[in-house]
Amino acid sequence: MDQPVLELVDGTKDFLGTRALDHVSFALRPGEIHALVGENGAGKSTLIKVLTGVYRPDSGELRHRGRPVSFSRPVQAQQAGISTIYQEVNLVPLRSVAGNVFLGREPRRLGLIDWRRTNELAGELLAGYGIDVDVRRPLGTLGVGTQQMVALARAVSTDAGVVIMDEPTSSLEPREVETLFAVVERLHSRGIAILYVSHRMDELYRICDRVTVLRDGKLVHTGALAEVPRIELVSMMLGRSIGEIERHGATTFSDEGHVAGAEPLLRAEGLTSTPKLSDVSVSIRPGEVVGLAGLLGSGRSETARAIVGAFPLQSGTVYLAGKPLRPTVGAAVRSGVAMLAEDRKADGIIGNLSVRENIVLAALPRLSRFGVVSRARQDRIVETFMTRLRIKASSPDQPVAELSGGNQQKVLLARWLATEPQVLLLDEPTRGIDVGAKAEVQALIDELAADGLGVLLISSDMEELVDGSDRVVVLRDGAVVDELSGDAVSADNVLAAIAAPTTGAGT
Repeated sequence: MDQPVLELVDGTKDFLGTRALDHVSFALRPGEIHALVGENGAGKSTLIKVLTGVYRPDSGELRHRGRPVSFSRPVQAQQAGISTIYQEVNLVPLRSVAGNVFLGREPRRLGLIDWRRTNELAGELLAGYGIDVDVRRPLGTLGVGTQQMVALARAVSTDAGVVIMDEPTSSLEPREVETLFAVVERLHSRGIAILYVSHRMDELYRICDRVTVLRDGKLVHTGALAEVPRIELVSMMLGRSIGEIERHGATTFSDEGHVAGAEPLLRAEGLTSTPKLSDVSVSIRPGEVVGLAGLLGSGRSETARAIVGAFPLQSGTVYLAGKPLRPTVGAAVRSGVAMLAEDRKADGIIGNLSVRENIVLAALPRLSRFGVVSRARQDRIVETFMTRLRIKASSPDQPVAELSGGNQQKVLLARWLATEPQVLLLDEPTRGIDVGAKAEVQALIDELAADGLGVLLISSDMEELVDGSDRVVVLRDGAVVDELSGDAVSADNVLAAIAAPTTGAGT
């Protein structure tokens, strides 16, 4: 049991002159649940890709069950029994659920895929993990959380000896998280080694045995997680003293509320789209952060998308500065209403374009004269926002897909800030990013409100929602059930509004 099932010895990896891994040694033992933590850009994703054959280390040695190996492709790692579940589902959306579960290893009959048997096996497998879904449906028609559970089922159905989980709960509901943990315990009892990447401290301390901390591509610490207090773990991740972190608090939002204008800058009235939204009304004043609370499926994202014209409505109107806003994304952007979408991979970054191209994308019409885009103006905008948001990249020309999740999120924020919006809708702006990047985004939200922007904040992190919002609108089943402001904005009141019976609920 002491011999690692998977090990990197003194590994380095460089990208365009930037060292992503700096002589890192890592060992994963059979049957352990090993946490991998660090800020975005610390080297976690690079280490995972070296372990799984996406990258080859520039120096150092990769070992599998004590023997040197050199994976040149991910399929070689998979054949060696190493499965990976990525934060952003990496399956085929147009293929059926069953087809995705058994992709590349479908049961065959007379040389052809036996779809009846494939569907039966997939249904049995998913049912065993508490997933009730029609396995014949295209995967892309399901919610992100369900897709993540399908990816999990696929990974653990391959008789793997190693399962790598990269932020597996970032898109899951609480019930699905419990299902995931049950699967993790089952794998653990079978002696399967699990590398678990998460920014959620409660998860790490609940299920993980050991922890490895990376910072700026270097190994900071490896050891038993139970022996490391939470605040010390955060201190190692950030490279800051424990005293500084204790003084700073749980979030980086200002203790003082924002000074908002008297009249609403944006009003959404009677937004209805059966069955997702029912007569939803929300207003945002300049300089105000309005939180949108509710469980997954409550209509939070649909409300934000409807405001910017990305979700079709049966009725309802959005007003900006008292004038009706045309229900199209283009009209919203031109009028100064921008939205950071929840799924940055599907609705945000364009991976094969550079950081520069992703940042200026939405601002190109404003940067052009007679159809010609000024490169100098692009450079000024890119430099301004890369500095302001502390985007870590080797250069503005680096493909954005090579950046960490937190830095990709900052690039998307830069894209919309470059349009000089009046209203910014943020859907889960800190999901799946580390504590350092999270603090920077929270501080930025405060700064934007202080500059007079109206901000709509959607977050599943109750502490973030309560600390960051001046007012909170609570949704349930696509309808507004309460609105809290001032001292009434608290986690207890938000949860009470979510859980209260529909009859007699406040509006």
